[in-house]
Amino acid sequence: MKNLLYILTFIGCSVFAQEKQEPQDEKYIYQGNKELKEDNFVNAEAEYRNAISENPTNSVSKFNLGNAYFKNKKTNEALARYQQAGKIAVTKSGKHKAFHNMGNSFMQQKKYDNAIEAYKNALRNNPKDEESRYNLAYAKKKKEEKDKEDEKNKDKNKDKDKDKDKKDKKDGKDKDDKDSDKKEDKGKEDDKKDKDDKGDKDKKDKKEDDKGKEDDKKDKQKDKKKDQSDTKKEEKPQPKKGQLSPQQVQSLLEAMNNQEKKLQEKMNAKKQKGVPVKNEKDW
Repeated sequence: MKNLLYILTFIGCSVFAQEKQEPQDEKYIYQGNKELKEDNFVNAEAEYRNAISENPTNSVSKFNLGNAYFKNKKTNEALARYQQAGKIAVTKSGKHKAFHNMGNSFMQQKKYDNAIEAYKNALRNNPKDEESRYNLAYAKKKKEEKDKEDEKNKDKNKDKDKDKDKKDKKDGKDKDDKDSDKKEDKGKEDDKKDKDDKGDKDKKDKKEDDKGKEDDKKDKQKDKKKDQSDTKKEEKPQPKKGQLSPQQVQSLLEAMNNQEKKLQEKMNAKKQKGVPVKNEKDW
């Protein structure tokens, strides 16, 4: 696309004959126009500023300084000077030129709504100007193209958002499925662990039961032996009340025998003492 400056009709520098100017203002403006024509931007800017300082109410010096900025692609500065010129311009011609180039500055910034309004203001001050009418039509066309592009981009963004939502949902579902699989695997592991733990516990309980049964068996055997021992003890004859036990009877008999023996020996001794002894020869 060609540069906007060449596509749009641009109103160049001028000194408005119908606006009253002091001679010194006219001198600065004339010299500034000369410098700008020779592409001496710095010198032109200085001359226009001198004119503004000389007479701040002069719209021509501000308008031409805006042209100098616009030519050097300082669009923001140019727009500010055109707006100043449009406010203080006392003739419709001056306002028309200020609004026309104001519209050009908005076009450079792709602010098509503002440009359309500026060109409309230019035509209000000069309805017969075909250049402003052409620029207005061009601004409307560019706005229409931009609106279509914005709508297209909006639809693309919607599609992207939908795709993103689908992807997010899919990723979320995949994540949920993975989490579910992980939970299921963990559940299986926990079940297996519980089964293993239960198996170990059952084995331990069985071992303890076996040991308990064995201990019970041993205890029963001990109790049985003890019962047998107690039974034998109970089977021994117990002396009735008022009777002597066999041991007592045996002891008593032995004592009586001993006493009788001693008495017999004593009696024998007495007999031997009273009988004379007879010695006989043994042939």
